[in-house]
Amino acid sequence: MTTTAATDAEGSGAHPRFAEALRELGLGHLVPQVRRFPDATRTATEAAAAVGCELSQICKSLVFAADSVPVLVLMDGASRVDLELVREELGADKVTRAKVDVVRETTGYAIGGVPPFGHRTRTRVLADRSLLRHDVVWAAAGTPYTVFPLAPRDLVAHADATLVDVRERTS
Repeated sequence: MTTTAATDAEGSGAHPRFAEALRELGLGHLVPQVRRFPDATRTATEAAAAVGCELSQICKSLVFAADSVPVLVLMDGASRVDLELVREELGADKVTRAKVDVVRETTGYAIGGVPPFGHRTRTRVLADRSLLRHDVVWAAAGTPYTVFPLAPRDLVAHADATLVDVRERTS
């Protein structure tokens, strides 16, 4: 697969809002590290294949509705979110997948390209501890064709996320 790494935000392929968020967070050095792929990286499987990393090194940014309030869950690409554990963590009555329009309205990005931070509105963020098993994880950079690398602890800190255990357990 061919990737491009550029020295400026426009050439990196990162969504302009996300490139600006990186700069505002003091992470401007990551803009040139954004990788753009000719084929979509909407799913964790597609992203891992494009990057050439383990599936669990992909950080999925998933939006749920907890009692109709959007919440972002950061999860490793090889795992699924246990909605009951999210519900318990948040003390909510009901947690469901957010509708497409809610994801775009809340984050400013389309599903498949939602980054872990740099959203249109401030949202509560939960990050599953499974992300910490790696030195580097890859997350969407605001488009379904771009990803960027970051140390998991830095990702959690910049997303202002609460570390939790909300991964679905396999029997």
